Amino acid sequence: MSATLPVIDVTALRAGRAGALEETGAAIRAACTGPGFFYISGHGVPEPVIEAAVAAAAGFFRLPEAQKRRVAANKLHRGWHAMGGALMEGARHADRKEFFSLGLELPESDPAVRAGEPLRGPNQWPDFAPAMQPAFADYFHEIGRAGASLLSAVAVSLGLSPEFFAAHYRKPLQRTQAIYYPPQPAGSAADEFGLAPHTDFGCITLLWQDNNGGLQVRERQSGDWIEAPPLPGTLVVNVGDLLARWSNDRFASTPHRVLNRSGRERFSIATFYDPDFGATVDPRALGAPEAEALYEPVTAGAHILGRFDRAFGYRKALATQAAAAGGAA
Repeated sequence: MSATLPVIDVTALRAGRAGALEETGAAIRAACTGPGFFYISGHGVPEPVIEAAVAAAAGFFRLPEAQKRRVAANKLHRGWHAMGGALMEGARHADRKEFFSLGLELPESDPAVRAGEPLRGPNQWPDFAPAMQPAFADYFHEIGRAGASLLSAVAVSLGLSPEFFAAHYRKPLQRTQAIYYPPQPAGSAADEFGLAPHTDFGCITLLWQDNNGGLQVRERQSGDWIEAPPLPGTLVVNVGDLLARWSNDRFASTPHRVLNRSGRERFSIATFYDPDFGATVDPRALGAPEAEALYEPVTAGAHILGRFDRAFGYRKALATQAAAAGGAA
């Protein structure tokens, strides 16, 4: 089945033009109650910032594994995640990808860090790849601005004040990942993927992808897998499980996957623009009557940690170490 995802121009939204919130919100509502995926153009992330991040990531991923392992993922989810370290729920094979993850940069003196809030703290920057820190600090900042602007229209699309989400994003659990996919080997099993079919864990995802293609989305009406090809000057946006939950499933969290059949290296940068760790996600807060609410309240952090624990090998290793230490005590 042939299908295309909508492209929404958010230039007027970022400029604060009169009526832009309502117009953009209506387009987002149509996309999120339809395919659950859309592109945005006019997003405001400067092209030189994107180019610098992509170049830094490519240089990092091409380094020897032993060197990258010096910044292996820590308990804050920050750093390098090796090939085979991610297994999506229901998949038989680990994803054929590696990625470098960063989050909101917080010093050890920050109250959330001092209180031991999970996933909070400083990033783990590789001193052997000095371009990574400035390039990705800039990208993290700019993509966060794009996410905040977009969420104001998402709020309006749900019949809320444009400021609704901002109150839940004081210290967002924004995670930006530079991702490397090697070419899919010839003769791979049908259920081997660069990224296995899954839904995203959080609220919204903003994705930059290179020109090699490979992203596929499961079309809701037919169940067919459709291509989400790269379009110059755009980002791909999709709804995650938290926003689906918050909206009482008015908005769809849509399964998607990556198959890199280009024969070339594939690079992407995914940003999961998620609320504060302690933000309460409750469909009743968005107007769902008690009798019709499909979900109980959950904090954003607890939900995301639960998904991390089931998906990532380093989390399982940490749990095993903790259990062994407890037994030794």
